[in-house]
Amino acid sequence: MPKIILLSEDLINKIAAGEVIERPASIVKELIENSLDAQATKIIVEIEECGKKRIKITDNGEGMSPEDAEKSILRHATSKIRSVEDLFSIKTLGFRGEALSSIAAVSKLSMTTKQKTTLEGSHLLIEGGNIINKSIIASEPGTSIDVQHIFFNTPARKKFLKTDAVELRHCIDAVTHYALANPQVAFKLFHENTILLATQALHDQRNTIASIYGVQTAKELLEVEYEDEQVAINGY
Repeated sequence: MPKIILLSEDLINKIAAGEVIERPASIVKELIENSLDAQATKIIVEIEECGKKRIKITDNGEGMSPEDAEKSILRHATSKIRSVEDLFSIKTLGFRGEALSSIAAVSKLSMTTKQKTTLEGSHLLIEGGNIINKSIIASEPGTSIDVQHIFFNTPARKKFLKTDAVELRHCIDAVTHYALANPQVAFKLFHENTILLATQALHDQRNTIASIYGVQTAKELLEVEYEDEQVAINGY
């Protein structure tokens, strides 16, 4: 009897998901990157039970057509690249087409998305990577992804999660890092309906720093700028 067998597609997806989604903050990171790639100027992050129960991210980005929304949860489905040559000129945060499919594989996920040029949005319900319902819905332009019961079908993964305080800290850090790096985008982070972080789209990094760390800290920081033929660096 052969010892080597081909794994089922379901098991392959769960293994791949474990490589991308390590903890709730991984989901926050991947979904924020998708929102930024969709040219969003406003991103709202809502989490419950430190992200273990629920993570919802809403943006005002480009949105997707119903067809693209269904494709987006498939592995290696991406709008970022078309050919091998594109790998050498990537300007987006994501390109592999694995994040959303990995999240969908280990959670109960709902997605509402609408393009600015369409009258109606589309709504998908996905459980364990499978679409169980799809419908047309009234919605604002952009995309809202609601991820619930993370690792419900891979309970062994839950054992590796840390304490609530640690997982919440990772989620806060993820939002903070992207807010600091993208002052042109307004971020809000809620935990159990309590706002933990809020920035405005001011196109000014020092003002964003002040929103997060306080005015006094922002005033005391020194601006750093450097540029040569290969790299440009700026920060505080």
